[in-house]
Amino acid sequence: MRSRALSLALLFIASAAMAQPIASTPYTLYVSSESGDVISRIEVGPNGWRKVREVSVKLIANELSGPHNVAVSPDGRFWYVSIAHGTPYGAVWKYATGSDSLIGRVKVGMFPTTIGLSPDGDWAYVPNSDFHGDRGHENTLSVIYTPDLASLTEIRACDMPHGSKWNHAGTRVYVACMMSDELLTIDPGAFSVSARVALGSGAPMSHAEHMKMETREDSMMMAAAAAKPKPKVGAASSTMTGQNPDCLTTYVSVAPNDSLIYLACNHSNELQVRDATTLALIRRLPTGAGAYNVEPSPDGRLVFVTNKKDKSVSVFDTRSWTESKRIPTSKRIPHGIAFSPDGRYAFVTCESVGTDPGAIDAIDLSTLTVVASMPLALQPTGVAVWRGSASAP
Repeated sequence: MRSRALSLALLFIASAAMAQPIASTPYTLYVSSESGDVISRIEVGPNGWRKVREVSVKLIANELSGPHNVAVSPDGRFWYVSIAHGTPYGAVWKYATGSDSLIGRVKVGMFPTTIGLSPDGDWAYVPNSDFHGDRGHENTLSVIYTPDLASLTEIRACDMPHGSKWNHAGTRVYVACMMSDELLTIDPGAFSVSARVALGSGAPMSHAEHMKMETREDSMMMAAAAAKPKPKVGAASSTMTGQNPDCLTTYVSVAPNDSLIYLACNHSNELQVRDATTLALIRRLPTGAGAYNVEPSPDGRLVFVTNKKDKSVSVFDTRSWTESKRIPTSKRIPHGIAFSPDGRYAFVTCESVGTDPGAIDAIDLSTLTVVASMPLALQPTGVAVWRGSASAP
């Protein structure tokens, strides 16, 4: 009897080990914990995954620094973290991968969020979301030249810019604007906004229904245009008293071939698919409640959307444009998404609630199931992948 119990225990241990994400060529995950003031470094290798280090970013005792997002340079030499809280502004910090040694800091604007790195890694476009400021005005994007860690300029953008993403050709930067409910494109050569498009109304519906509604509304708007002044650029009517954004886009990502862009609509609970050149709407696909982050898989076959109010991830197949699966997450508030270099896993951060620790979930892309979850410091948000690894001393 004792032998049988031992055999069952060993089988359970072996099964648990097999369930962990594994990789023949090790790689590293960097995860920012916004309320824990640490960046966790997790190594994935042949024997599973393990947290090898926590890098503290706390500046002042008893005050949060608020690390929101992390990004790894394309050449794998550096990683960056946006620090939301400062005196009075936020900052971006630059580290060396492997040693995790701090190289320098650069001040940006109020409450920086995502770090949009150029394909060559020389430029970072950082939205200053100013979460706690007055609404109905233009916030900026900080333009950072990363080799010198110099903030060259701030581009006047929109009300609460949040997501920032370059295309793979390095010719455009896309910016998701939450409170003015807009999508912007930035000309990186001119440091200026080259186009903008409104995203509402955001109630989930078929594309045909939406086009009918837009045609009807366009006719009404044209008739009233002469009698009503246009709203200020960057402060759409959705930000005015008594109104809310229809889409409230929180994040933007780009298809691997640069043909499409994907927008997460937090208010209307949908994924918008748009033409990357014209910004024209192609599809609107219902998600779970509170769509927040969106990322395509490296091969472009799947699009993942974290549903921040639904404890789930929506997975869309880009061949049929159907929701292949809605995957429950280990914690209530899923946030960020990153994919493994070998294309086997998606990693999703889950924020904490109260004193409950946060987590990062590993999702097997072949089965679309959570195969492992690792507890992390309070409020994990951003996650980025480094193709290398280095054991902690």
